[in-house]
Amino acid sequence: MTHQSILHILSEFNLNTSKFEFTTLNSGLINDTYLVSGDTGQQYILQKINHKIFKNPEVLMNNINYTLPSLSANDYAQITFLSTTDGQNCLKKGDEFWRIMTFIPNSTTYDTTTDTDIAFEAGRIIGRFHDLLKKVDVEIIEETLPKFHNLAYRTQEFKEALKNTASQKKEIANNAIEQAHHFLKELEQLNNENLPFRVCHNDTKLNNILFSKATQKALCLIDLDTIMKGYFFYDFGDAIRTVINNAPEDEQNHDLIHFDEHLFKAFVDGLASNNPFLSSADISSLPLGAVFMPFIHGLRALTDYLNNNKYYKVTYENQNLDRCLSLFNFAEKALAKKDFMVSYTQQKLGRL
Repeated sequence: MTHQSILHILSEFNLNTSKFEFTTLNSGLINDTYLVSGDTGQQYILQKINHKIFKNPEVLMNNINYTLPSLSANDYAQITFLSTTDGQNCLKKGDEFWRIMTFIPNSTTYDTTTDTDIAFEAGRIIGRFHDLLKKVDVEIIEETLPKFHNLAYRTQEFKEALKNTASQKKEIANNAIEQAHHFLKELEQLNNENLPFRVCHNDTKLNNILFSKATQKALCLIDLDTIMKGYFFYDFGDAIRTVINNAPEDEQNHDLIHFDEHLFKAFVDGLASNNPFLSSADISSLPLGAVFMPFIHGLRALTDYLNNNKYYKVTYENQNLDRCLSLFNFAEKALAKKDFMVSYTQQKLGRL
């Protein structure tokens, strides 16, 4: 995007100044995101919603607007979206959709951590998110990414990609393909039948949590596009894969990938610091949920690799395959810690 194009987009929103500078933020894999600074010190986040992924941005924004009023408390910072000059919650410009939200000052994010205080805060704020949303009618929330964490659906996508990909790609990915079949067998044990549906964030990786620079206290969850109906183990497992493993998602040296028990305990302690909101079935699902989420992300990365990288942004040809192998490696290490996770989650959360 050119400077002039961005300025033209900004002019369509209710902003208090007309002079801006902006920088591109590169951490997201889906949307295009910019930090916008006004001439009097105001800062905003400007995003172009990736409508190739999110096919119905209006529904996405309706989900966010429906849940945001509940996501405000003394210990939970509220994000605000600015309206356009004609009162809409996002701007449609041709086939593009743009939105602006307030930037919370003196805040930061972490891609990984070795700090148990950060892990505790991550657990606390995810628990607080669910506590605040527990009375929201989950049936009003619409599906923006159909079958996002649905294992049967992702398995079928994987099988279709296997059928249609080039034989050379299959050969390169052979190890990952064999691991995928191994985990699919293991995860047959994960039973959703007795689990309550909840309003879930569905993308609770560590860098989707905003922290105070001054106190390192967690402030809120960001990147709310995936707010949908789901199971709590989705948000638990997705956090575990990034909070307790400080290797990047596409780490090629698997000796650097760890399941850190101290960080796991701190995260669960943070979760337990909230009012009780989990059922006994929820709690029982958590250990396998910590295997399920890195696996399903790895399976999606493998599928995207086989489909020639249509979904995730990549900086080199085999990055999705590296993501897959790294995620599968962590899933294997989480599976080896299943008994430990059962014991600690029951000890700290099994209060019902």
